[in-house]
Amino acid sequence: MPKSHAEVTAANDSNDGRPVVRILGTHGVPANYGGFETAAEKVGLHLLASGWRVIVYCQVDGTGEITYDEWNGLERVNVPVDLPGWRGTSLFDLKCVRHASKFDDLCLVFGYNTGIFNTWQRFKKIPMVINMDGIEWSRARWGFFRQAILYINERFSAAVGNHLIADHPEIEKYLWTRAPKRKVTMIAYGADEVLEADEAPVRALGLEPGRYLTLICRPIPENSIVELVKGFSFKPRDYKLAILGNYDPETDDYHRQVVEAASDDVVFLGAIFDPDVVQPLRFHSAAYLHGHTVGGTNPSLVEALGAGNAVLAHDNAYNRWTAGPDQAYFASAQDVAAELDAMLADPRVLAAMSDAARERYRSGLTWHQIGEQYRLLLNRYLPQNLKNRSKN
Repeated sequence: MPKSHAEVTAANDSNDGRPVVRILGTHGVPANYGGFETAAEKVGLHLLASGWRVIVYCQVDGTGEITYDEWNGLERVNVPVDLPGWRGTSLFDLKCVRHASKFDDLCLVFGYNTGIFNTWQRFKKIPMVINMDGIEWSRARWGFFRQAILYINERFSAAVGNHLIADHPEIEKYLWTRAPKRKVTMIAYGADEVLEADEAPVRALGLEPGRYLTLICRPIPENSIVELVKGFSFKPRDYKLAILGNYDPETDDYHRQVVEAASDDVVFLGAIFDPDVVQPLRFHSAAYLHGHTVGGTNPSLVEALGAGNAVLAHDNAYNRWTAGPDQAYFASAQDVAAELDAMLADPRVLAAMSDAARERYRSGLTWHQIGEQYRLLLNRYLPQNLKNRSKN
């Protein structure tokens, strides 16, 4: 059977004169897993619309040969993996590096979890731009062994990448301790703006549009969920608190603390990933509660700004830069209670915070703006441009 155009172009290094980039480090497109996948999809589509040829490595279950197809014009290299968890992810990354290293194309790598593998691309003089994510190795939830592995891989990525992307000014400062300043560029995450949304998915969950708050995050201590729930539950409110995520109080002590701290106005909705439900939930929410204490530009917070949500966030440099000075911040459950009292007492306060959220989003967090920053940076590291620079 003859190969399709996508199979032919993805399987060899011939091209039609367009700039080429290979995107590694994510589960692939379409995005249905997390922030990195969304960034790969949005940046890839922006580059495609700008005249680039974009090849995305995608993880699929199973065994067998690598296959090729297309999704919305993005060429997909489908890499089968039959191992679970981090072992499967590591094997996937290794297979992707081996495949990408057959070509001279520029590589855009998301994450440094397996940075040691990227030394092979550096050895073959294949240009790489690496998005370094947050200070992932420092997260206590990984345990010492995994932290050590991540720390080592961070060092490898910082050394072998031609250029590093920081997703937040604080991460940029941190990366200056790992690489020369000239080698680091700050590019935040983006989000889609939500200007309207159907009320039906919200009402189907038993919520009234405009009369609830949202809390969407992984249920772990570093996301300050207990403090947020306690602060909200200090007294009865004319609002619900809708929490997304899988909570198992029978087997997880932290989950148990969250559930025990919750008043009757707290609603646990479980894990919801369908954007046709999540976007209306955000849009019709009176405010978004964000307890993240570590990391860079958190995608969930940017999505809240894009939906025009008033925000109550943990008080740290990451969140203050992302959400801006016109939102509310907390350091304790008592702070949460006091800030909610002030926010919810007057609709004009929420309206002003909502307007400020949209203004902050439009000032530099749209996918068009983020995609252009990626395009301009990547263009510098196309093989032909590197050759021209070396001649000057």
